[in-house]
Amino acid sequence: MKDHHLISDYEYTDIIVEKRSLLDKNGNNVEGLYNFWIMLNNPAQYNSYTTKAVKEIILAFRQASVDRSTVAVIFSAVGDKAFCTGGNTKEYAEYYAGNPQEYKQYMRLFNDMVTSILLCDKPVINRVNGMRIGGGQEIGMACDFTLSSDTARFGQAGPKHGSAPDGGSTDFLHLYTGFTLAMESCTLCEHWSAHMAQSVGLINKVVPVLKNKNGEFISNPFVSLNPVDSWGNHSFGSFKTGDEKEAAKKVAAECETDLSLLDREVNQLAYSFSMTMPDCLSKTMESLRKKKLEHWQQNSETNRSWLALNMMTEARAGFRAFNEGTKANREVDFLKLRRELANATPWSDQLTEDILPKK
Repeated sequence: MKDHHLISDYEYTDIIVEKRSLLDKNGNNVEGLYNFWIMLNNPAQYNSYTTKAVKEIILAFRQASVDRSTVAVIFSAVGDKAFCTGGNTKEYAEYYAGNPQEYKQYMRLFNDMVTSILLCDKPVINRVNGMRIGGGQEIGMACDFTLSSDTARFGQAGPKHGSAPDGGSTDFLHLYTGFTLAMESCTLCEHWSAHMAQSVGLINKVVPVLKNKNGEFISNPFVSLNPVDSWGNHSFGSFKTGDEKEAAKKVAAECETDLSLLDREVNQLAYSFSMTMPDCLSKTMESLRKKKLEHWQQNSETNRSWLALNMMTEARAGFRAFNEGTKANREVDFLKLRRELANATPWSDQLTEDILPKK
């Protein structure tokens, strides 16, 4: 058999790549068939991806795509706090900020990463083990299926931190949720619970992952499962506030996180793929993915150029604010910025310093 891998026997360092046996409906290994696990491995920084990690993700998806014995690709991350929170803000702030020609090259890699997911010959399952925010939301939406822990949260960060969600969210989100909710999410950057994300069509399934002291799985105590609020508005899956939030903290403190049910659902979905004709499955996915690719291929290159130039102004300030700010405040002084721009103050090093959070 010919070897179609771009690089054979590559040793991954910034991500984890494993072939794990396909499991049947009883949890037994299926001989000769596998799932290809691609795992982000930067839990200390909420599994944000560095430049090197992006390159390795591209290579891993290409490797999975041509692997003859692979049934499905599982795209996930280490730990239980985050699937991915997007690009590595420290790297953005300390290298790419104010360096648009370099960021444009980085965005070439980012675009190739998203494209490698959309063009993978195997079905791609996003196993969401925690937060899926910013660029993490975008690479997650490029996947075909999403199974999530019910403690995960979903959303954007761009306009809050000096960017636009043009790495996929402005292309994909409305295809999942419709225009109104996509506009709300992309502009306001308010997070959705996993239950909310499922209710609006963003993800396929939500699985409990918290076990109480009796060893029983319970639903995320921080999320309200009431269908409407006191005004009659849809509120299913909203985050609790006030006294309810404080009570939820006490419940959560007595729980441990167990991702075994999530893994079981992921393995069962992968096994379902093995019960189909592989070429017919692949063609069906390709036909459905065209809707995403239509938007992505039309916009990704011009978005790349704008995102690079934005590193001289708002992104430069926003990423530095996040990197240099305190835990309590990682945002620029938005009102001061707007007042300065209203007075036609040009962007400069001094303006950037003036709007950074004060320590």
